[in-house]
Amino acid sequence: MTERSWSGDARAREAVRAGTKVDFLPSGERRLTVLSGPSGVGKSTVVAEIRRAHPEVWLSVSVTTRRPRPGEVNGLHYFFVDGAEFDRLVEAGELLEWAEFAGNRYGTPRAAVLDKLAAGVPTLLEIDLEGARQVRRTMPDALLVFLAPPTWEELEKRLRGRGTEPEDVIARRLEAGRIEMAAEKEFDLTLVNTDVKDVCHRLIALMTDPLGVTTTTNREV
Repeated sequence: MTERSWSGDARAREAVRAGTKVDFLPSGERRLTVLSGPSGVGKSTVVAEIRRAHPEVWLSVSVTTRRPRPGEVNGLHYFFVDGAEFDRLVEAGELLEWAEFAGNRYGTPRAAVLDKLAAGVPTLLEIDLEGARQVRRTMPDALLVFLAPPTWEELEKRLRGRGTEPEDVIARRLEAGRIEMAAEKEFDLTLVNTDVKDVCHRLIALMTDPLGVTTTTNREV
């Protein structure tokens, strides 16, 4: 396959930068888009911006055994469940992917994702590395986008700046972050999170252009 850098349709890219409504791909040409990256890189912030600026994009809500952080709403940010309920979902095959991270489990409800794709709705998942790997195996046509920090020091600063977790949890997240950063080459495309709105624009432009990226790894700063 010929390597090419991210482009996106030029008109679509300019349109999303200007805040103009853009047309998504015909339903038969759409594919699942997956956003992943190390903990603390800003995935949730990017998702919040897409929710605000592009309500036409459906964003899957993950199930987690993690306790809610201040301001998080059940059913909006996550579906918060206990361990027994998560076990039931796994055993029933109701999760498209799931993984354990920092002592908590996270998963994507299968039926909702497949229903949205079948209906031609532009669909985005925000999941961790192991979840992205599972999606690659089960849905090889999915577009996997890696969100990277500008520097490792910036990532550590963001993790410590949350102020919601004890030092041992932060240490585990940093250790996992180094492993996650090394997995960047497994993704189709890397976006460096220097500006949240710019990342949002680039993701939307990718969803409007079937030729904007191949399955080779390309880094956009």
